[in-house]
Amino acid sequence: MGKRFWQTWQEFRQSFSVSESLSTSVETGKAVLEAANTLKEEGDSIEILQSVLQNSSSLLDVLCSPMAQVIGAGLPFVPIGIALLKFARDINQKEPSLEDCFFIVSQAAYLESTKEILSLNIYQNFNWDAKLDIQAISQQIEKLNDVEFNSDTASKAIRCFHESPLAEAFNRVLLARLAAANISPGLADILTQRVARNTHRHIIKAWIEAGEAIKTLIQPSLGDWQREQERFQSIDNYLKTHIEQKPFELVFDEKFAFKDIYVPIKAKPVDANGKIDEEKDSFNLDTWAKTILLNPDNLEQVMFIQGGPGRGKSVFCRMFAYTVWRQLHPIWTPILIRLRDIDTFETRLENTIKAELKLGFIQGDANWLTNANTRFLFILDGFDELHIETRNNLNLGDFIKQVAGFQKECKDYREMGHRVIITGRSMALQGIADLPRNLERVEIVEMDGQLQQQWLNKWEAVQVNKGKTIAFEQFLQSDKCPDEVKKLAQEPLLLYLLAAMYRDSKLDIHKLEQASDNRTAKIIIYQEAVNWVLTKQRSEPDGTDLNIELTKQKPEDLKRILMEAAVCVVQSGGEFASMSMLEARLQEDEGAKALIEKAKEKLGNEALKTALAAFYIRPAEKQEGGVEFFHKSFGEFLFAERLKARLKAWTQYYDGDEGRQPIISEAVMNWEIYDLLGYGGLTQEIVDYLMGLLTESQDFRWVELFKRLDKFYSKWCQGKFIDTSEETLPQKKLRQLQRYGIQGLGQRQVDVYAGLNVMILLLELHRYAQGRDELKAEIVFYPSGKPQGHRLTARLLRIMNYSDGLDLGNFIRIVGKFLRGADLSGADLSGAFLKGVFLRSADLSGAYLRGADLRDAYLNGADLSGADLSGAYLNGAYLNGAYLNGAYLSHADLSRADLRSADLRSANLISADLISADLISADLNGADLSHANLGDEFWGDVKWDEKTNWENVRGLDTAINVPEALKRQLGLS
Repeated sequence: MGKRFWQTWQEFRQSFSVSESLSTSVETGKAVLEAANTLKEEGDSIEILQSVLQNSSSLLDVLCSPMAQVIGAGLPFVPIGIALLKFARDINQKEPSLEDCFFIVSQAAYLESTKEILSLNIYQNFNWDAKLDIQAISQQIEKLNDVEFNSDTASKAIRCFHESPLAEAFNRVLLARLAAANISPGLADILTQRVARNTHRHIIKAWIEAGEAIKTLIQPSLGDWQREQERFQSIDNYLKTHIEQKPFELVFDEKFAFKDIYVPIKAKPVDANGKIDEEKDSFNLDTWAKTILLNPDNLEQVMFIQGGPGRGKSVFCRMFAYTVWRQLHPIWTPILIRLRDIDTFETRLENTIKAELKLGFIQGDANWLTNANTRFLFILDGFDELHIETRNNLNLGDFIKQVAGFQKECKDYREMGHRVIITGRSMALQGIADLPRNLERVEIVEMDGQLQQQWLNKWEAVQVNKGKTIAFEQFLQSDKCPDEVKKLAQEPLLLYLLAAMYRDSKLDIHKLEQASDNRTAKIIIYQEAVNWVLTKQRSEPDGTDLNIELTKQKPEDLKRILMEAAVCVVQSGGEFASMSMLEARLQEDEGAKALIEKAKEKLGNEALKTALAAFYIRPAEKQEGGVEFFHKSFGEFLFAERLKARLKAWTQYYDGDEGRQPIISEAVMNWEIYDLLGYGGLTQEIVDYLMGLLTESQDFRWVELFKRLDKFYSKWCQGKFIDTSEETLPQKKLRQLQRYGIQGLGQRQVDVYAGLNVMILLLELHRYAQGRDELKAEIVFYPSGKPQGHRLTARLLRIMNYSDGLDLGNFIRIVGKFLRGADLSGADLSGAFLKGVFLRSADLSGAYLRGADLRDAYLNGADLSGADLSGAYLNGAYLNGAYLNGAYLSHADLSRADLRSADLRSANLISADLISADLISADLNGADLSHANLGDEFWGDVKWDEKTNWENVRGLDTAINVPEALKRQLGLS
């Protein structure tokens, strides 16, 4: 049996030779306040402690006093507890018991914690004394008397106070006090949780300060408590250094901070198939994340936030980390990690984090994840910026599974209990098979009118923008502003660029009016933004243009340097690049080399760094002497500009003695392909920018480019660039990358990337040309080779095997999202791994796909007529509107497949698995479904005729929703 609360307090009274007073609660609280004040000003004395014991039932009686006195005066409470213990030891001539120590110290520490939390700036406008209901508070204090504890419960509470029965009892008193101040129940609960969790550090402080009075009682040792205190100090230092300043960092090179223009963004849920649920209303992302954090019932779920470029993912991360620190710490302690900064990937997420974060509270504590007194919120920003394939035998899908596995452990092991938020671009997820099920996925949506207006109001409030916002707003709403621009102005990054250029009179409205679609409008905005940055006014009072004065470069020369910087950043993994790599690449360009040498004459050896510092480039956080773009989109766009320049150069010819000759020879072009494309897979964003830039070029020679790239592709497929005894182009590129410090690639990887990237460009040219009458006959790309009668072409299958030989699924990850509309007619793809591939509207007529893995593949509108898909895995595939007439689908797995409006006339579906397949409006005229399995429900109102073979179809006689006409025909009704 343990002692009750009142018994312990009475024992202290007896030790100090005092009896109970009949004072009111307010007066008892006054006694504690007076004691704290006296101890602060005069030091401890037995008389003041006797007053506390005589006129109080607990130290928590102080909560009956006006909170302005408790918080405002900054009175110390832990010294009261320490003094009580020291005097009790001296009076009784023996050490106090463990439970007696904790009885006193826990109250004092809880009051210190209450004072610390309620005095935070975020709560400074609260009126804590709005409705002081002393009776309700007194009732809860009275209930403390019945709380029972012993040495065992005291020991457990010392290790983790917020989970103890004493914490629950104290929390009820504080909740009553907050209710008296009209604090909402939700906020009151958060405040009490913060106070309870924060109490542990004040208990530690008390143990350390008590010293001799308790040294024989408290376990672990004093040294252990000091280390625990250092751990908390390390956490505080991290939060102050890395989190507190995040909202106050400047936006690009502006004179205002992120907090000045940030508005909360909205999102919508994403289903297991990666589809946004458009039927649902959008919701505030901050509120969504906080709701999940405060809900203990769904700890298994990873908060998975995806969105397009420029939608505000990274800004959300920095602002939400700050919000969690201000509003929820220490319930949750935010740890913000830019995934682009990670150098080392381990087999477990916690080991990767530990290797990345050189922080005392992590490195100095083997049990940093199982300490019940800290719960971390890991905010992992930018999964699309992980280029781990080049650094380790790991891919993005594996990394996401690591994250999901870690979150599941946090639920399964009570000692952990941490949470993870991970963000990144939606496009990076395409081609990743079997995403974990415990991802709570949401997609950031465009700003609605209300949010956009909030943003514009904040933009106007910034001093440098004053007086110019109304005109910009009127432009966005006017007929002069194209619909495409209005649409793009709903994305935070592009809205900022438009507003800033409009403010500086650098927005070419005439150009924007010519935009024919979103992609063109976006490219115009980026082009104008680059020009704006290169010519942005930085002037002295005398009118001197500091851009030229500081950099000694003309805008067009600076753009050339920036484009090369983009190549370096993209080839280094899309994160950052070394200055030495940039200088080395520029040395290989005679024009750029001359520019740098000229600038060095006036600016010295730091000329290049000085030039870059003036623009949307900054020193890399993770690499000394490195650079990175302020936003990934700038680097991608400038890289696309660099690619466009070379593609255009490859189409230029001159008339020589031997007839029409390319200005860039075949040998030089081949090297330039490896130099620009032999680093990794082209992203969808870069390809979109590139095609937009090419289509806006007047008189671009599409056919010439296609012929030259197709010739390269044919030779690459034959291994001409790697199967030679001389130095190969892949080897030359590999050595170059290694000189720049880029590791993890081999010759085969360089060769595969160069070839597959050229394939991507050819696929894009093919798709573009097929939509234009003047090009469709001259530009036809056959990735697997041109069909020769009834002979199958196996070139693509060999390429896939070559690519996947380096890493299984490599081909799909790199090329899978670019195969829409591809001509694969007559291709031999038997047994190919094509899970989740994008083959919408592709021509696969007559293709041999026996045993191929096409699970969850996108084959909407694809032509599969006459294709052999026997035994293929098509479960979950999207085949709505696909042409499958005459296709061989015997023994194919079509369970859960979407076959709405599919043309299955005369298809062979013998023994096919059609369980849960959606057959609404599918055409089964003449199809052979004998022995097929329909499961227990017939999905869809299908079309059939007298030639349709229903013999021995399993499940047809018992399935629900079978059309009545079919029942009558088969005699089932």
